[in-house]
Amino acid sequence: MGSYHYDESGNMAAYFVITFLAVTLVPLTISSLGGGSSKHHSADGCQCKPCIEQRASIRSREGRSILRPKLSAKGTFIILGWALFGYLSYKTANAAIDSAVYDPFEILGLSSGTTTKDIKSHFKKLSKIYHPDKMEVSGNNTVESIATKFVEITKAYKSLTDETIRRNWEQYGHPDGRQEVSTGIALPQWIIEGKNNIWVLGIYGLVFGGVLPLLVGRWWFGSRQRTKDGVNTLTAAAFFKSLNDESSMKEIVATVGKSYTWESQGAKGAEKELQKLEDTVSGTMGKEWADIIKLAEARKGTEGYQSRKRALVLLYSHFLRLTLTNDTLKREQAHLLLQTPVLLNALLTIATSRNWLAPTLSVMRLHAYLTQAILPGQEQSKFAQLPGVKTDERPQGAPSVEKFVESLEKNGDGRVAEAKRALQGWGRLELVDATFKVIGERIVIPSSIVYLVVKLRISPSGAASPSPKEKDANETKRIIKANDERDNQFLVSKKETEELSGATGASGLAHAPYWPGYRKPSWWLVIADDKSNRIVVPPMKISDVPSSNPELDGDYRSYKIQFQAPGGVGLFTWKIYLVSDTFVGDEICQDIALKIDDATALNADEQAAEDEISDPEEDSLAGQMAAMRGGSVKKAGEDEESDEESGTDDDQDNNGSSDSDSD
Repeated sequence: MGSYHYDESGNMAAYFVITFLAVTLVPLTISSLGGGSSKHHSADGCQCKPCIEQRASIRSREGRSILRPKLSAKGTFIILGWALFGYLSYKTANAAIDSAVYDPFEILGLSSGTTTKDIKSHFKKLSKIYHPDKMEVSGNNTVESIATKFVEITKAYKSLTDETIRRNWEQYGHPDGRQEVSTGIALPQWIIEGKNNIWVLGIYGLVFGGVLPLLVGRWWFGSRQRTKDGVNTLTAAAFFKSLNDESSMKEIVATVGKSYTWESQGAKGAEKELQKLEDTVSGTMGKEWADIIKLAEARKGTEGYQSRKRALVLLYSHFLRLTLTNDTLKREQAHLLLQTPVLLNALLTIATSRNWLAPTLSVMRLHAYLTQAILPGQEQSKFAQLPGVKTDERPQGAPSVEKFVESLEKNGDGRVAEAKRALQGWGRLELVDATFKVIGERIVIPSSIVYLVVKLRISPSGAASPSPKEKDANETKRIIKANDERDNQFLVSKKETEELSGATGASGLAHAPYWPGYRKPSWWLVIADDKSNRIVVPPMKISDVPSSNPELDGDYRSYKIQFQAPGGVGLFTWKIYLVSDTFVGDEICQDIALKIDDATALNADEQAAEDEISDPEEDSLAGQMAAMRGGSVKKAGEDEESDEESGTDDDQDNNGSSDSDSD
């Protein structure tokens, strides 16, 4: 007869809970420990004083480690979870296990093949040792434990010498005969006790009828309310309606401001400090601030105007570099700024999907104005990116930042030391080369797959570039050949970015003393037709550009964009834009021409190679596409007919030769 018992001690249920906690806590703990990268950021970033102070502020705000955990809801769950894990592990490790198989030989300390004579002799020895009258009561040996031990030895001896008891042990595995079948259930008994039924059922109903549907519904509806760019669907709709082919930088900022109706966290508080900030912003900007409020529809009576206006005040406080004294506003401003790249990327997706050049460039450039805390559109304030330089400072005769630093040094300005430190880590993007290439072809023919390959490097700013070592003619030829092989290998690879060698280092953190996060410099590569204000190819984001090193043969990195050439023959004059997302004014604009030639421009060998590739059949998908482009296609059955005709001609030639032979 079987009997069931519940796990009174909870040991069996503990194994399940321990497994669940381990699977949950290990990845959560690893993802929460983010303090290991701060040294790397500090060492590889800009070494000017404002940047060092800003990175220290970021580490104090975001840094967390084992010694200084950030006790959010997630951190509290991790700490309590590991505490429960340790308690359950200790409990199960010290729990007694009663599932051992009864073995009298093991109890007596004998091997299974011991004879009856030896068993009796051994039992006599054990009786002299473990008999209750022989053993002394001590700390570990109580009267009960001594008696239990002797009974256990006696029962094991009888199991091997008494025929009836031995038969019970051999048949039923126990000297006392058949035992009840006991099956453990991994639940403590208090769960199924009648007096606790109402509480247990209530918890089950709450978890499976309330919490679980709530979590699933929140995930489901939350995912449906977000686009693939990570913004609210209503935000994307507002972006789509507000953006046009001539949107200016001011209109872009106002469009971003509209999004905070749905993107803001509903922050409140510090109303007096916020009003003071708004008064300062309004007094500084004048009519331009009123235009921004009007474009963003942040006036009373419009939906979500309070969230929009609050966000715009904090954004323009950042642009004007106003000092915030309220901690709540500081945290809110940092959150808004770190959220802007996501919003701008969503705007960029809409602009590029319509092939609009002007708003695309405006969105890209706005990234740098946000990073350096400069009013959008005021490129003449680019010198204010240097430490200690104010946004309203307009130096005369300094067309570049490098020239401005030189003027500071000539005038003995005290800001020159920090300016030089910032300039050393700044660098200047250099376009080494930009060419259109087709794999395996000398020229570009209509509708072919073309690659724009650009080679980039960072040249040092504010410091004298090391002069390259002189090379003889043979060495120069070797370098050219090695670079050609490198270019061809990259062209046929599937990657858009060339792999960096170990000797070529990527750029570190950028000079960004006003940005509330770590910032690495990046650029957008755009091919555009500025005459029609259109983008030819969707932009590509470029990062980790190596610094120039004359000691290396090829101190650049290659990037490529793939697109289909126009269907007609001609010369297409476009522009290449390289726009920085970090530094205002750090931009390259260069003319580039793509010449589309007819296939007849190929030489005889190339045409023969082309002729070896048969035209697609008329009935195939490739044939229909070729016909739509005006290309040649092969009629159905053309090969068979040509084969038959050639065979007939061969037969006639053979017959003719036979007749002549017979004659």
